[in-house]
Amino acid sequence: MWPLIGKIDFSRIRKIQLSREKMKRFLEKDRSDPTLVSFRHLERLTDGTGLLEHALGKIPRRKEGYTTDDNARALWVCVEWYPHVSAMKQGNHLKDKLLRLIDRYLSFLLWVQREDGSFHNNIGYHLLPEQELPSDDCLGRALWACAVTYCKLPDPERQIAVQEMFVKGAARAKDLTFPRGWAYVLSASSLLLQHHENMKKQHADPFHHFIESALPSFVEGFEEKLTALYRKHASKEWRWFEPAMTYGNGLLPWSLFCAYQVTRRQETLDIAKESLDFLIEKMTGEKGCISPIGNKGWCTQTSRSQWDQQPLDVMKLALAVSEADKTLGQMTYREVLEKCRAWYYGENDLGVPMVHAEEGSCYDGLTSSGPNLNQGAESTLSYLLTEVLYRNRASHSERSISGV
Repeated sequence: MWPLIGKIDFSRIRKIQLSREKMKRFLEKDRSDPTLVSFRHLERLTDGTGLLEHALGKIPRRKEGYTTDDNARALWVCVEWYPHVSAMKQGNHLKDKLLRLIDRYLSFLLWVQREDGSFHNNIGYHLLPEQELPSDDCLGRALWACAVTYCKLPDPERQIAVQEMFVKGAARAKDLTFPRGWAYVLSASSLLLQHHENMKKQHADPFHHFIESALPSFVEGFEEKLTALYRKHASKEWRWFEPAMTYGNGLLPWSLFCAYQVTRRQETLDIAKESLDFLIEKMTGEKGCISPIGNKGWCTQTSRSQWDQQPLDVMKLALAVSEADKTLGQMTYREVLEKCRAWYYGENDLGVPMVHAEEGSCYDGLTSSGPNLNQGAESTLSYLLTEVLYRNRASHSERSISGV
C-alpha cells in the first residue's frame, strides 16, 4: 500500500477538491443524466495493455503494473454504464469510448487466463507475470465480469470471447475454498441462468447448453456452502458468515439474493436479509451516514475498527442493497443505496468529499486525518460502480412508477 499522502489539514483538502457545497449541488441534479459522471480518470489509468493498478495523486504509477482484479472490475463498470450512455442524445462519442475500453479490458482478461482456466492476477509493467498463489477472488471476479458482459452487452462477436473464458474458468470453480470466490461464482451463475431462462426460445447454441447443464449445480452447491457457513457462525448477537467482518462484506448477502432469484429457497432469502441488515447496522455511523469497517482491526463480536475506510466496501454494500431492493422492493434498502452514493460526496464520518466528479476519480481511502489523496484503480472503479448501481435502481423505480 502506498504511503498516505492525504494526512494534511482540511483547509488544503478544500483547495484541491470540490467544495462540499458544489458536491451538494451535484447530488441535487438529475441523477439519470450520464453526462454528470466522467470517465477521464479511468482513461488516464488505462494504457494499451489494460488498467494500471496504482496512482500517485492522479498520475498512474506504471512500475506497479496491472491486476486482473482491476481489469475485471473495469470491464464490469463499462458494461454497466454502456446502456445509460447509449440512451443519451448525441452520446455516440462516449459510447465509442466505452466500447474501446471494454475491448481493452476483455483483451487483458483473455491474455492472463491460463490454459487450466485460472487467471493470473498480478502483471508487471514489463508484461511479465509476478510470482503469486492462485486467488479465488480473482477467478470469481473475472467470471462475474464475463457473465455481466455476456448478459448486458448483446454483441455476438464480443460474446465469443466471454463465452470461452467463462467455460474455461468454470472448470476451476469447483476448487474454490474461500467464501468471496464462492459468492462471485454463485452470482455469475445465477445471472446467466436467469438470462438463459429469458432467452432460451431465441437461442440454442452450445453456450446456452452449457448454462443449462452445468450451472444449476454451481448455484445449488455454492448456495449451500454459504448458507452452511452462516449456520455455523451466526448467533442471535452475531448474524454473520464468519467470526469477523473483514473486506468486501457486502458480497456475501448479495450473492444469496442473486441465488434466490433462481432457487426461491426461503432459507436463502432469510439469511440474505438477516445478514445484510446486520451489515447495515455495523456500517452505519453515529451520525447516520455510512461508516465502512476500518481495515485496521476489522469488526468482531467485541470490537469494531473505524479506520481506515475503503471505497470498495461502500460499493459492496451498495451492491448488496441494490439486489435486496430489486428482490424485496423495500424502500429501506433504496435509502441505504442513496447513503452509499452520498458517502463519496462528503456524507461520511469526516464530512469530506472523496471524489472529483469532473474527473471520475476517487481517493484511495478515508483515514482518521482525512483522505488518502492517491486515486488508484480500485477506488475509482468503486465510485463509478456505486454511481451506476444507484442510477440502475433509480431508472427501475421510474419505470415502475410510470407502469412501463
